[in-house]
Amino acid sequence: MSPFNATKVTCFCAGHCPNVDDFNESNGTCVTKPGGYCFAAVEQVYNVDTLSLEEEFTYGCLPPEENGLMQCKAHLVPHSIPKSIACCNSGNLCNLYIKPVIAPHIDETDNSDLIIKYAPIALCAIIIVCVSFIYLYIKFKNKTKNSLQNVLLEEGTSSMDEKKAAFKEFADQSIGSGSGSGVPLLVQRTIAKQTELIKSVGKGRYGEVWKGLYRGENVAVKMFLTTEEASWFREQEIYQTALLNHDNILGFIAADIRGTGSWTQLLLITDFHDNGSLYDYLQTRVLDEYSMLKLMHSALNGLCHLHSEIVGKQTKPAIAHRDIKSKNILVKLDGTCLIADFGLAVRYDSKTKEIDIAPNTRVGTKRYMAPEILSETLNKDNFDAYRQADLYSMALVLWEIGRRCAINGIVEEYQVPYFDCVPNDPTFEDMRKVVCVDGRRPSFSAKWKQSQTLATISRTIAECWHQTPCVRLPSLRVKKNLAKLLDAANRTL
Repeated sequence: MSPFNATKVTCFCAGHCPNVDDFNESNGTCVTKPGGYCFAAVEQVYNVDTLSLEEEFTYGCLPPEENGLMQCKAHLVPHSIPKSIACCNSGNLCNLYIKPVIAPHIDETDNSDLIIKYAPIALCAIIIVCVSFIYLYIKFKNKTKNSLQNVLLEEGTSSMDEKKAAFKEFADQSIGSGSGSGVPLLVQRTIAKQTELIKSVGKGRYGEVWKGLYRGENVAVKMFLTTEEASWFREQEIYQTALLNHDNILGFIAADIRGTGSWTQLLLITDFHDNGSLYDYLQTRVLDEYSMLKLMHSALNGLCHLHSEIVGKQTKPAIAHRDIKSKNILVKLDGTCLIADFGLAVRYDSKTKEIDIAPNTRVGTKRYMAPEILSETLNKDNFDAYRQADLYSMALVLWEIGRRCAINGIVEEYQVPYFDCVPNDPTFEDMRKVVCVDGRRPSFSAKWKQSQTLATISRTIAECWHQTPCVRLPSLRVKKNLAKLLDAANRTL
């Protein structure tokens, strides 16, 4: 394998390629991150039709991180099922020309004594694990049939100590170790107990956010009201979805429930970002075209990852956010965005065709609601409808960002969408009339026409907030459009 370099490489990719900068469905290629490389892998699989072993080849892109390095060394490790992998980054499509060879089988006759000796022990261990898993699964299903509020309202659960115990019991059954971001349950609780609260940095209808300190590192501690138990449970559940980790999605650390002596707290601990939300950031910043495009592209990058389903040995369901707004997007120190707040998120499994919507009385933010939600015509049985509603909301966010870009010395003051049409806290009916009946959208000032970049973005925004959902651009297309503009702006610096 050739030494790594800092360039991107185009690789042959037969199928879906997760965790790469770009995947081209039309010609089956992917583009690695800088320093990444291409791979070709071969594995012996059993063909039930021919009743024989066959070689199956797969191709794709690998990231430059250590887990990618380990995959490239997989051929050095003995496997019960023969397989091998070869990697390269010497040029575009280099993995088409490398042919990994399956290592010979381990001589099973030499190990027959060991197999005879340890087979009964291994069989017993497998049986114990299976029985334990079934028991815990049944216990979990039975426990979570009752919501936390029902537990608290049960007769006999009147004292604060009993309520704390009920919360704890619910947490024991509801929070798993998770296969996505975050850490195992016991470690999460240890982190929560050792986190020191420093100061309150924000309040909302769900609760309050504090800046905290864990072992010298800043963390954000989101405290949910007990009436928002469904949002707390859903959010930590979404954060721990496999393969959700992404540069433009807020990093999850831990979730826990604890008592303070006077009430019970539902905690969600995440990475802390000094810049706060995009809403706060735009209040005081004037942007140039490059910094504006960084914010826009990174926000779409996070949304695109959410919307995408990843299929493979590890899978990630497609996820729709359902509450996209500038207050639910954070800004990192490098001027890029992070998607946050998944209390209303919905998941979709393409294999079962099931849309997983957690029961929650909370609704999205009225100001950012799509026309089909306000008119109550959204097709709840079609997952694409939720993604299209997200794109409408994201278009409003892009409009907010664009207003703060200075063109020829002209910059508009920060305003929320529809600031000139509805009150500060609009009702559902206020928004329905403006968006659905009157068909109004936020206006573009003359400044947007003075810049070719802003003019292009305004056309993209208009397509994304179109009255007809199916006309709206998908998040991947918007991401690619913004990536081209960002690349052009970067070349001029």
